[in-house]
Amino acid sequence: MKTCMFPGQGSQARGMGGALFDEFAELTAQADAILGYSIKELCLEDPRKELDNTRFTQPALFVVNALSYYKRLQDSAAKPDYLAGHSLGEFNALLAAECFGFDVGLKLVQKRGQLMSQVSGGGMAAVLNSTPEQIEAVLKDNGLTNIELANFNTPTQVVISGLKEEVAAAQPLLQKGRVLFFPLNTSGAFHTRFLADAQQEFRAFLQTVEFAAPKIPVISNVTARPYECDAVVETLARQIASPVRWSDSVSYLLALGSDGDPMHFEEIGHGDVLTRLVKSIRDYIAKNAARVPEAAASVTAPIIAAVAAPVAGGSGMSADQKVAAWNQRHAVGTRVRSSLMDDATLETRTEAVVLFGHRPAVYVKGYNGYFDIDELAPA
Repeated sequence: MKTCMFPGQGSQARGMGGALFDEFAELTAQADAILGYSIKELCLEDPRKELDNTRFTQPALFVVNALSYYKRLQDSAAKPDYLAGHSLGEFNALLAAECFGFDVGLKLVQKRGQLMSQVSGGGMAAVLNSTPEQIEAVLKDNGLTNIELANFNTPTQVVISGLKEEVAAAQPLLQKGRVLFFPLNTSGAFHTRFLADAQQEFRAFLQTVEFAAPKIPVISNVTARPYECDAVVETLARQIASPVRWSDSVSYLLALGSDGDPMHFEEIGHGDVLTRLVKSIRDYIAKNAARVPEAAASVTAPIIAAVAAPVAGGSGMSADQKVAAWNQRHAVGTRVRSSLMDDATLETRTEAVVLFGHRPAVYVKGYNGYFDIDELAPA
C-alpha cells in the first residue's frame, strides 16, 4: 500500500522546484497569472526575500508540491492508495484526489496565506522530547493559558502556539533536561483559537467553491481520518484553527497495512521533513509495542483498534473491542460526561486505548489522567 504525502510551511527553501517550472510551463504561466508575480523567480531566486513570508510561502509550496506530483504521474508512477498533507500540504492531497483543479487550489491557498499573514502578535515553538500531557501540565501550572498545542508531529515532538510573550515565557519552563525548545519564525498563533476570525472568513470563501468528492482517500489533519465526502468545506475551514494531528494520521495509515502489504510513504515536494517524522513515529511505535504508557496513547491506539474487531457496542465486549468501537465513533476532542462526576463536561485528549492489558480507557484533557470508557458518554 502507498501513501503520498505533501509537506507544508517550514519545508520551503530557495531553489525548490528546479526544472519543474520549465517542464510544466503552461501551469507555471497559469500560476503567474493568478498570483500576479513570477512563481519561478520566487522559488528559485527569492530576490525580495519573500519566500518565508506566509503570504508567499503557501502558494510557492502548493505549486512546487503540485508540479512534483504531476511529474510523478507523468513518469508513469501508479496513483497512491491514500493521500495526506501537513497543514498547507493537505490542499495538495485534495488536489491529487481531484477535489478541485490546479487553478482553484492555488486560489484557495492564496486566500489562506493572505488571511493567515494578517494575524500578528503570535508565536510558535517546537518542543522535542516531551509529551503533550507533560507540556500541558507545565503550561497549566504556570498560568500560560494563551498557549495551545498546535502540531502533534510525533509522540515526542509537539509545536506550541499562542501569544508571543507567553511562548517566550514558556521556553525556560519547558527547556529542561533532555527537552529542547525551538522558536519558529512565524507572526501568528497558527492552528489555535486565535485564528477564529480568519477561519470564519476562509469558510465563507470556501463556500463559493464547488468541491468534488475525493477519488482517493485523503487523511484530514483535523480528524486524523479520511475526509467525509460531504464535509470538505467544513473540515478545511476548521483546519486553520485546529491542531495538526500528524502523528495520529500516520499511525492510522500504518494500521491499515499488514505484514503482507505494509504501508509505504512517499514524500512529494521539496525536502524530507515528513519522511523523517514518519520514521520517528515508526520507531516510537516499535519501541513501545510491548507496553502502552500514557505518553504513547495517541499513537498506539489506532494500532490496537486496527487489530480489534469493529464491534458497534454492547455489554460483554472485550477491552480491545470496546476500544475499537469507541475510536470508530468518537474523534479526539469529543466532549463527554462521566458518570462519576456531576454536571462536568470533559474533553478527550487521545483516542481510546487498552491500559495494562485489560482496561479500556481514554485520556481526558485537563485532568491529566485516564477515564474508563464505561464511565463516559458523549455530552
